[in-house]
Amino acid sequence: MKILSRYILREHFVPFLLSLLVVTFVLLIDRVIDLLNMIIEKKLDVGTILQLFGLSLPYMLALSIPMAVLVATILAFGRMTVDHETIAMKSSGINIYRMLSPLLFVALLLTGVMVYFNHYFLPDTNHKLKNLTVKIAYYKPMTIIKPNEFTTLMDYTVFAKDNVNNELREVLIYDRSQTKLPRTILARRGEVIQMDKGNSLRIVLHDGEMHERNEKEPGKYQIRRFQNFIVNIRNLGMDFDFGESDFRSDREMTYDQLVAAIKDKQTEISGNLRERENLRKRLASLPEAASDYAASVENRRLGIMLKMADDKGTELVDDLRSLQVEYHKKFALSFAIIIFVLIGIPLGLMTRTSGIGMAFSVSSVIFLIYYVALTGGEQLADRGLLNPFLSMWLTNIVFLILGVVLIYLSMREKQLVNLNLITWRLSHRQSKSEETPDEIIH
Repeated sequence: MKILSRYILREHFVPFLLSLLVVTFVLLIDRVIDLLNMIIEKKLDVGTILQLFGLSLPYMLALSIPMAVLVATILAFGRMTVDHETIAMKSSGINIYRMLSPLLFVALLLTGVMVYFNHYFLPDTNHKLKNLTVKIAYYKPMTIIKPNEFTTLMDYTVFAKDNVNNELREVLIYDRSQTKLPRTILARRGEVIQMDKGNSLRIVLHDGEMHERNEKEPGKYQIRRFQNFIVNIRNLGMDFDFGESDFRSDREMTYDQLVAAIKDKQTEISGNLRERENLRKRLASLPEAASDYAASVENRRLGIMLKMADDKGTELVDDLRSLQVEYHKKFALSFAIIIFVLIGIPLGLMTRTSGIGMAFSVSSVIFLIYYVALTGGEQLADRGLLNPFLSMWLTNIVFLILGVVLIYLSMREKQLVNLNLITWRLSHRQSKSEETPDEIIH
């Protein structure tokens, strides 16, 4: 029995690694497409690019690991069914589901690892990724000057017909740094130089002219021509080496931080409810027909305060709901591994194929349905239409019931659906006269 259990686990190991690499690669390509414009525009160095994708990898793994488990389970049991190994086990008097304890034990261990990963490692990397993204947004600010667009930087508005390799063509600058009447600077070309770690820009202009009016004598208009002129734009607040922000959104909070934030919000909500109740009592104690001016002013003041307290209460409830959704989502996504194992075993027996294409196709459809349902539940909870716990766990509950039903049918040699038959009919839909092979039907 131990040898057979080790064999089943070994059959899952290679498909799991292969599917993990494939799914992560697909997600990585999607991430590359999203970030490609930023990488090219900011001309990021190799180290920053690697750091950017390295910090994006944990988010991808949080999705690719559960799907890889599903693919590996379907693929392993599909191959054993094709090679009649499951028949040999049953002929030997061994119920295949009695040997699943090692597989479920490993799934439980992996679930525990994912619980820690989603609650501690992933939030920290998300926080670092956010800070890095903010830094990159302000990195090389000369790229902010877009061709054929007016760009405002501090007291300067810059326009250029072209910006190639930090060289500007047909430059127009409105300078409001010295007088209330802006001076206009025109130049055929110019270079942009980053200074002070990106906190300042120096624009060196060539072959141009400057138009300005005297603030004391508005009637005067001066035009000065120049061969070279320097415009220094300081204190942009774009230093690439600024410290990291300590603020964390719900997706950047660890388990301890989420629990503390939820308790703080519940405390704030309790205080807000007491404040609103007190304001209602004070409003009720006022005379209904207030004739004097002071009473009417007090009525309006308390009404405004109550409206502000109501708005604050709504905001606090929304924030609390968002935190609770994130709390349950991390647990639900982790426990999806066990559910996918329970679903993958009977589906693998039903597919009866060792092809990785079938396993990936079935897994992709199931995971897509799961993720869409999970995301939809999150949106419903954020809008207050569904309880946060139910919104995140309902999908797991439905899939768990489905897995139990599939296992029950598989133990009794029944099929809920013949996936091979559906695939064969789709591929042979033009030749209707061709008979379905017995190995496909049975």
